[in-house]
Amino acid sequence: MAKMMVDQAEGLRRLRVGDAVRIIAVAGGGTGVGKTSAVVNLAMALATNGKHILVLDENPRHNNVNANLGLKARYDLLHVINRDKTLEQVILPGPEGISVLTAMRGVHSIAKLNHDDQEWLIKCFRELPKAVDVVLVDTAAGSASHVLSLGLAAQQVLLVLSGAAASITDAYALIKTMSREYAKRHFLVLVNRVGSEHEARAIFDNISQVARRHLSVSLDFMGGIPTDEKLRRSTQLCRPVVEAFPASVSATCFRQLAENVLRFPCSGDYSGGVENFMQRLIRTSRLGMANSTM
Repeated sequence: MAKMMVDQAEGLRRLRVGDAVRIIAVAGGGTGVGKTSAVVNLAMALATNGKHILVLDENPRHNNVNANLGLKARYDLLHVINRDKTLEQVILPGPEGISVLTAMRGVHSIAKLNHDDQEWLIKCFRELPKAVDVVLVDTAAGSASHVLSLGLAAQQVLLVLSGAAASITDAYALIKTMSREYAKRHFLVLVNRVGSEHEARAIFDNISQVARRHLSVSLDFMGGIPTDEKLRRSTQLCRPVVEAFPASVSATCFRQLAENVLRFPCSGDYSGGVENFMQRLIRTSRLGMANSTM
């Protein structure tokens, strides 16, 4: 009980003084690599570690974070931007206190907001009633995604890839674009759906060596998630494997992933709370829009 009170007090102090919230944009090396499942289970592993988690979901409704948690969103970020709903009304409560914000339409409208709407959006996030330690951004797959602006606004980019050649190629293409066009120099990597830790490490070593040699970027290995029947079953049950089957090998790996992420240092260039992330996202969204029209 004493520890809980200390944790709550620390959360309130952080919210008041605006200390840095860890913002991680999770991107996939192509479709079908298990990115959303990784986001859901990383969120659960972090939450059970005492962290307050907000998941910002850019995915369309089918098979998004809400669907994976058995939740149903009636409203999204665009309702907040239009002043139809408050942010508190739009955010859905998930298991272990995880908060989920459906944000695809809102994220895609940010670049076109006028000054008043920008200030309104920033104000809404500044006044979040619940302290946030980590924001996980589940970026959409494909050309419709704003993964570039989201990744540039975030402190860290976590790439989820599998051993499939197409997945590795897509992940490398994203690294190449973000490094050469937007000067992003560092990426975290999770290798999903592999047979062993050794296989995951081998896949990572290959892409890391190529990226370091040709793109002058650094990649850090966050772990591997094995192919696991319990993980597949938990997805069918709309529950994180960390909660449904905590003794499973994949659950153990997700808990290790959470520890790796928390141990990894964040850049001092990204300060403040979630509202500061929104300020950066407004700027990076406009940058992306300008480049797309050139």
